[in-house]
Amino acid sequence: MPASTIRIHGLDTLRALAVTLVVLHHYVLFVSDAPTFGWVGEVGWVGVDLFFALSGYLIGNQIFAALRSPGGFSLRHFYARRLLRTLPNYWVVLALYFLWPAFRGDAPLLPLWEYATFIQNFALEPGSAFSHSWSLAIEEQFYMLLPAVALLGALFGGSPRLAWVAIALVFLAGMLVRAELWQEMAGQKYKLYFYFKYIYYSSLCRFDELLAGVALALLRNHHPGAWSRLTRHGNLMGLGGLLVCGAAFRGFVDERYAFGITVFGFPLMALGFSMLIVSAVAQGSLLRSLRVPGAAALALWSYAIYLLHKPVCVMAAKWMQAQGYGAEHPLTIAALLALSVITGWLLYKLVETPFMRLRERYVPSNALRPALLSPAPR
Repeated sequence: MPASTIRIHGLDTLRALAVTLVVLHHYVLFVSDAPTFGWVGEVGWVGVDLFFALSGYLIGNQIFAALRSPGGFSLRHFYARRLLRTLPNYWVVLALYFLWPAFRGDAPLLPLWEYATFIQNFALEPGSAFSHSWSLAIEEQFYMLLPAVALLGALFGGSPRLAWVAIALVFLAGMLVRAELWQEMAGQKYKLYFYFKYIYYSSLCRFDELLAGVALALLRNHHPGAWSRLTRHGNLMGLGGLLVCGAAFRGFVDERYAFGITVFGFPLMALGFSMLIVSAVAQGSLLRSLRVPGAAALALWSYAIYLLHKPVCVMAAKWMQAQGYGAEHPLTIAALLALSVITGWLLYKLVETPFMRLRERYVPSNALRPALLSPAPR
C-alpha cells in the first residue's frame, strides 16, 4: 500500500470483520453443513452487506471529494484504478475455475462471457460454480454506474437536495421490488430456490447497503456541519449501530425468508452498518482507535481471501476427511481457516500487489490533475 494512502484502523476492523463473517458462513454452508460457529456462522452472510456499505462510503467519498477538489474528477482515471484493483485477482481465480476441474468440483460453470461482463448475478442458479462472485458483479456494476451518474449530475448542476431525493426514491424502489418478488415467491413450489435466484442475488434487491454508504459520503462532502456534529458522537453511533445490526440479525436468524424481514431487513441492516462506519471514522471513538491484532492484514488481503476461500476450503476438507478428520474437528477448522488466509495472502502478494504498484505509478489518483488532489482515506 502506498505511503500516501491514509489507513483508518476502524475501517480496517470492519473490513476484517466482514471477510471473517463470510468465511465462517461459507464454512458452515459448503463444508460442515452443521452449526459449527453457532448463530455467527448462520448469519455470517451479512459480511457481504458490510462490504457493500464500506464500498459505498469509500468509493462515494473518493468521487464526491474529487468532484469538489481543484484537481477535478476523471472518469477515465477512476475506471482505470478500479479495474487495476479488481480484475487481476478476479481473472486469476476465474481461470482456476475454468482450467482446473477439481477447483470447481461438480458445480456447473456459467458461460465465460457472463463472468467477464459481471452479469452472472442476473437470475443466478443456486449451486453454480463461483457463485460467491455474485457480490463482485454487483460491486462492479456499482463502480461503473455511480461515478458516471455523479459526474453527469455535476455537469448539469445537480444539487445535494436532488441527490438526497434520488437516494430516498431508490431505497423505496428496492423495498417495493422485494415486496413484489416476495408475493410472487409465495406462489412458487420451490420458494428458497426462487428467493436466492431472484431476490438474494439480484442487483435491484441488494443495493441498500451500497446506497447507505453513498449517503454517508454525500453527507461528509456536502454537509460538513452535519457530518461534524454526527462524528462528535462516535461511541454513541457505534453502540447504536450494534443495537440496530443486532435487531436486523435477529430478524434474519428467526425468519430470514418472511415478508417483513425481506422487505425491511436490508434497509435496517444498512442503517446499522452506516452507524458503525461513522463510529469507525469519528475522531476519538473507540472503534477508530482500537487496533485489533491482525485486522489490518486481513483487511488488506480481504478481497483475495474472499475470492479463494470457498473452493480452497471445499477441496481441503475432502483431503482432511480422507485423513480421518471431519469438518467439525478442531484441527480441520483451524487448518482450513488458516489455509483461507494463507492462499489469500499469496494471491494478494503475487497478483494484486504488482498491479497496485502499476496503478500507483501510472494512475495515482482519480483527479484530472492529480497533483492538486489530496489523498483520500481508505
